[in-house]
Amino acid sequence: MDRFAALKAFVTMVDAGGFAPAARRMGLATSSVTRQVDALEAKLAVKLVNRSTRSVTLTDAGQGYYEKARRLLGDLEEADLSVAGAGDPRGLLRVSAPPAFGRLHLAPMLADYLRLFPEVTLDLLFTDAIINLVEENVDVAIRLGALESSSLVARKLAEHSRVICASPAYLERAGIPQSPQDLAGHDCLTFAYRPGADHSRLSRWHLEGVKGTAAVEVTGPVRANSSETLVRMALCGLGLIMMPTWLVGSDLHGGRLRRVLADWQVNPQAEDTGIYAVYLDNRRGVPKLRSFLDFLAERWSRAAP
Repeated sequence: MDRFAALKAFVTMVDAGGFAPAARRMGLATSSVTRQVDALEAKLAVKLVNRSTRSVTLTDAGQGYYEKARRLLGDLEEADLSVAGAGDPRGLLRVSAPPAFGRLHLAPMLADYLRLFPEVTLDLLFTDAIINLVEENVDVAIRLGALESSSLVARKLAEHSRVICASPAYLERAGIPQSPQDLAGHDCLTFAYRPGADHSRLSRWHLEGVKGTAAVEVTGPVRANSSETLVRMALCGLGLIMMPTWLVGSDLHGGRLRRVLADWQVNPQAEDTGIYAVYLDNRRGVPKLRSFLDFLAERWSRAAP
């Protein structure tokens, strides 16, 4: 048995969701992939896979073995690339980012990156979920704000700030707040991670100015788990929003939204405002990843998102 080929067949079978999809991905016959996984189980004397006519699932032993095998194959791939690449970025780079940020500030730059590094192919995953980079086979994730404690390497690429704003129509109808305390009497559209969750932290807006600090409980007609949806509703005149400048900057510049309480800094201590790239430590020296992060850092140093 070719142990490496069997490991690759097993991991690909799990990633692809079955023997037939794995065979198509690897350019092999389904029977060949099946034989390799069977041989691996025989070698280990452990059942790794539960087979049925409709699905293939991992046993408990198979799940643990898969995670270790996937890391091992990933390490071998990166070792090959780091030696063979010798500073020449090439290969598939899997990138995750929040949808709105990816659409507005990542996607527009990628054509320039690919022109600089034509041997790199990008696989983009835009999601609001905090994904597991190992399970999703992602090389780097762009994350905004405070990071959870983890074993991932984090590189700060840029900073952003938050502002409170509303449409001119809303401000004409409801008036312009002159102090943080005035926010309590306005319709404020707030973010919600999921229905039924505790939203008290997200409905308490923190500000700091020359007159001190303020924490105001805000309420309003809409709560949503989509920042872009809240911006759209603010543009329709439903209320005030507190949003990052990378999301509302074009609407502010175009006059579709107006900033209020400009003398106050939003959430100065309550929230990290970094824009980070996070990745596994074993990817640190890979040319394709290093070139991508250096490219983003250089672009955003000239014009922050």
